[in-house]
Amino acid sequence: MRAHICGVRGSTPAPGAEFVRYGGHTSCIALSPDGHDAPTLVLDAGTGIRRVTELLGGEPFHGAVLLTHLHWDHVQGLPFFGSGDRDASTVRLLVPEQEPGEDVLASLARGMSPPHFPIRPDGLRGHWSFEPVPAGRFEAGGFEVLAVEVPHKGGRTLGYRVTDGASTIAYVPDHCPTELGPGGDGLGEHHPAIIELAQGVDLLAHDAQLLPAEVPAEAAFGHAAADYAVGLGQAAGAGCVLLFHHRFDRTDTALDCLAARFSASTPAVRVATEGTTLDV
Repeated sequence: MRAHICGVRGSTPAPGAEFVRYGGHTSCIALSPDGHDAPTLVLDAGTGIRRVTELLGGEPFHGAVLLTHLHWDHVQGLPFFGSGDRDASTVRLLVPEQEPGEDVLASLARGMSPPHFPIRPDGLRGHWSFEPVPAGRFEAGGFEVLAVEVPHKGGRTLGYRVTDGASTIAYVPDHCPTELGPGGDGLGEHHPAIIELAQGVDLLAHDAQLLPAEVPAEAAFGHAAADYAVGLGQAAGAGCVLLFHHRFDRTDTALDCLAARFSASTPAVRVATEGTTLDV
């Protein structure tokens, strides 16, 4: 599996010279299955999804876009996904239900329709389907996916475990483990749902929006500390931890310091950098 890191920020994009090296686009990772160059599964549609069009050389996209939840930073790139907005594209958009039985297109259109935006999601060109994310295991874009609900403030949020049969990634960009208790170190519980997602994966891409000192004041907004992500990777036996969903004001220099702090960690720790590709 190949993971293309297309957007790494949380909450809002981070433009400016001090954010150039790690990138300023919001959450998006595109996956290519083993033996394929083009991505067929896109995880979240933050502003980073614009980069997927570059990966496809501008050609129409054929595959699935899998959303973890409906916060702005995970959906705002959708109407700017050029390869999805093509007459010949075929896009299966999988959206977590916010209420049982609620129409997922209607949920998505709350933030993407007039007067907030000129068109609705079903106004995009190509062949789009809008489907609720099923519970448990399902297939999307040629991958097998396990969807599990994780705590996060402000709407139902899912984490995903994705495999192509050769390698496995866990994708949990928004996670508030302190909602279930402080855990042994005050950074949150290693609860059964998150262990199920992360157990033995080759790559754990996890919410690292906070530093430990920020947890008391900011965890209630729905995020985890980088140290929690690393500890989870250790507890779950992950091969590598990818610190993801960086706080929008975390500068390149600050992220360099974060990378240096975990440079000798086991498992290996990487700080997510926009525009990079990882062979998982």
